[in-house]
Amino acid sequence: MEWITDPQIWISFLTLTLLEIVLGIDNIVFISIQSGKLPLEQQKKARQLGLLLALVMRVGLLFSIKWIMGLTEPFLHLGDTFHIENPSWYRYLTLSGRDLILFFGGLFLIYKATTEIHHKVEGHVEAAASRNRPITFRSVIIQIIILDLVFSLDSVITAVGMVDQIGVMIAAVIVAVVIMLLSASTISKFVNDYPSVKMLALAFLLLIGVSLTAEAFDQHIPKGYIYFAMAFSVLVEFLNIRAEKKELQKLKE
Repeated sequence: MEWITDPQIWISFLTLTLLEIVLGIDNIVFISIQSGKLPLEQQKKARQLGLLLALVMRVGLLFSIKWIMGLTEPFLHLGDTFHIENPSWYRYLTLSGRDLILFFGGLFLIYKATTEIHHKVEGHVEAAASRNRPITFRSVIIQIIILDLVFSLDSVITAVGMVDQIGVMIAAVIVAVVIMLLSASTISKFVNDYPSVKMLALAFLLLIGVSLTAEAFDQHIPKGYIYFAMAFSVLVEFLNIRAEKKELQKLKE
């Protein structure tokens, strides 16, 4: 029980919990948009199930640390395949299991965000086609699971790089997911109630998708820039919503 009085462990726990919450924003936004397609009575269940699956995946991956570390070892050398001698290009084209997961996960996120944006812009065309392809609870959960895996892998590798004690990692992940569960309904309602905010959220997911694919080729885009840009955009949109509400009140009066 010495860990209770060890300030270093508590600092690591709080830092990692905060980081896991920040990294989980992508997850919540995607789950909110996907669950928003379902009937109202199924949306909460889809959000909760999606986040619980994310928790299970994260904890499961933490117990597979050796396997996770193995995923960071390069095994695919495209530089040899294409006879590339330039050291920089050779390094970018040397891929690990993690790189491939981030690459295909990023492409999937770009595809989903792009098709959703197209649906919003050209809704009258898509509406007729969507009647023949009803969205099911199962299809939404499958898509959530795919992105859960990508985000969970990114989250766990970050945790392993920051903390040595697996107990601290698991505790931080559990606390972060519980906070995400408590805030998911509020975030989901805000995103789905305002079309302009939903478009911003989709643009955010598009940026995250580009970031993931770039990271697969060892091109790191600091997530802080993306989160700051998104937070600033949401703040501006929030001020616009406040201004519109005041204008409507004046017209009613």
